[in-house]
Amino acid sequence: MRLVTVGIAVGVVALLSGCAKDPGVPMGVSENRIQVVQGDIDRAVEGGVTGMIATLTENGKTVTLTSGVADIGTRAPIPVAPPQRVRIGSISKTFTSAVVLQLVAEGRVRLDEPVDTYLPGLLRGEGIDGRAITVRQILRHQSGLPELTDDPRVDEYEAALAGRIMTPAEQIAIILSRPADFAPGARFEYSNSNYIVADVLVERVTGAAYVDELNRRILKPLGLEDTYLPAPGELDIRGPHPKGYADIDGVVTDVSRVEPSVPWGAGAMVSTGDDLNRFYQALLAGQVVPAVELREMRTGVPMGQADMNYGLGIGSTRLPCGAEYVGHTGGISGFLTVSGATPEGRAVTYAYTKSPKAMPDLTAILSHALCP
Repeated sequence: MRLVTVGIAVGVVALLSGCAKDPGVPMGVSENRIQVVQGDIDRAVEGGVTGMIATLTENGKTVTLTSGVADIGTRAPIPVAPPQRVRIGSISKTFTSAVVLQLVAEGRVRLDEPVDTYLPGLLRGEGIDGRAITVRQILRHQSGLPELTDDPRVDEYEAALAGRIMTPAEQIAIILSRPADFAPGARFEYSNSNYIVADVLVERVTGAAYVDELNRRILKPLGLEDTYLPAPGELDIRGPHPKGYADIDGVVTDVSRVEPSVPWGAGAMVSTGDDLNRFYQALLAGQVVPAVELREMRTGVPMGQADMNYGLGIGSTRLPCGAEYVGHTGGISGFLTVSGATPEGRAVTYAYTKSPKAMPDLTAILSHALCP
């Protein structure tokens, strides 16, 4: 298994709460949108995905749609309530970036300052020098740091089976064991290594554990009660959740139990569609980082695929209808999630409980969920 996703490219019952009947009051998610998205997730399950959850939010109303099963042994369907928790993989990076941008707003971190200013001497290797890599380049995957997850030791599922916990120091050592992929700033290339460094930076600047800063700055203020970063050694998902599956040697296998210290703040978080929709809506509304820092966060560079750009822990693309999708995807053992929102306030989260054999047309499914 691998923690990796490539920015946003990777990435049955309806429950409708409080649908307004007064024609003068904005309605929630339209019935047509519900039917189209339901069809999308049903086709994914017919194509071999174990289960899917789609969470749509519009005008303060949220609809949860499910397809497939939560457990291939019992064949129990995925319920629409209570909200089901899933591992969100690299969507965790948007949370890390938001914490760093809060520190920028407080004057404690500067985006164009070398990483070495905050982590003196930490990044020294073949072609790697923290004095030449800026914080912005770390958050925007332009540092040139080699991909941590290319190392066979960086496997959250295998680490869980072996009872092995990984420390940030071990992760940094693995990163530095290989040469840089390119000179800082030369291009965009997605690397989980960047966000391990960003998490270490948060801890060094604040003097607190990254998880404590995450909870204090984002999760508690936004009331994201179903979202958390598991502690090292916490292999199981807390609360209601479907199992996550993968094909291993031709056998569909439950790979839900993973070692969270391996992906850490780069990809170990757990959340629900409800919470992720609320988070991305709040982020774009300026309720997570101030307006100046939000503009920095959303200023992206081309990812080299389609019309997608990557900013600071967040990706964006213009959908055919003209709506802008801003969000991230996350892939981790057993789960693939894509989540985000439009500046106008529509939001969607798709959660797969087994990666599809062929990636879906993300432009199409995002358009079905987010276009007016």
